[in-house]
Amino acid sequence: MDYPLFLAPMEDVTDPAFRLLCKRFGADRVYTEFINADALIRDIPQMCRKLNISDEERPVSIQIYGRNVESMVQAAKIVEQVSPDFIDLNFGCPVKKIAGKGAGAGLLQNIPLLLEITRQVVKAVKIPVTVKTRLGWDEQSKNIVQLAEQLQDCGIAELTIHGRTRSAMYRGEADWTLIGEVKNNPRMHIPIIGNGDITTPEQTKLYFERYGVDAIMIGRATFGNPWLFEDIKYFLQHNQPFPTRSMQSKIDILKEHIEKSIEWVGDERRGIVHCRRHFANSPVFKGLSDFRQTRIELLRAETKEAVFSVMDKIVQKWGK
Repeated sequence: MDYPLFLAPMEDVTDPAFRLLCKRFGADRVYTEFINADALIRDIPQMCRKLNISDEERPVSIQIYGRNVESMVQAAKIVEQVSPDFIDLNFGCPVKKIAGKGAGAGLLQNIPLLLEITRQVVKAVKIPVTVKTRLGWDEQSKNIVQLAEQLQDCGIAELTIHGRTRSAMYRGEADWTLIGEVKNNPRMHIPIIGNGDITTPEQTKLYFERYGVDAIMIGRATFGNPWLFEDIKYFLQHNQPFPTRSMQSKIDILKEHIEKSIEWVGDERRGIVHCRRHFANSPVFKGLSDFRQTRIELLRAETKEAVFSVMDKIVQKWGK
């Protein structure tokens, strides 16, 4: 059986440097950071830069968000010109500056507009259009089973569902029961991708088997951990954990990420700052005794030489 694994779209995370690393370790599809439709139309350089995709990372999806039909249609047409494999519509981002203005998960409060945006974008472009959304706006409006059918009727190629409501943000545990309900609805015929709290190979296998989804999308667990895809693929194939990776080999991958990030950003300090959430959350540094001071050093270092020096010290002191 095939178990596709996707890298979730994440702001300030899924830039080309990180996407290519995840691809190398087995991600079957990668997604760009999300792109503001209005800013793209206005030709804001920061947004246009996010359209930068390469053949090495295909299949790749470019995700856009917005709150009105015209700008989303126009943005989708701009995106189509760079020939991604998919255009993804973000109806799931819960952060206040997006959802609070009626975009992202904010559209879960205006289903007619959400459906009209979807319908018109599908009509406007020739490449497959997909949607990523949540279970509903809050606990009282978990409408994903009905919404999934409506989105399918709009002509989307796939649907990704994050197992939380907008009001839950990222708190608590993702609820996959409704994702499974959508997948097992006999009226649904498009692929359903599950998302939310996938952190281990064992859990990935269990959720594929329990909920029957067509693919699983992984987000925050990939921070500082692009090899997670390889670990999962190995477990799915052999039903046993990936052979132990040395700390040195993991550190080497993190160093490579830093170098790629600096190259992408075009500035040493900014490239390092851009990677900091990966250092801060990497499983490489979890559970190391007396690590607090070294962690502070690592997160304060502003040159490649300084970061690499701290990382080398970590391998010498804690490496296995």
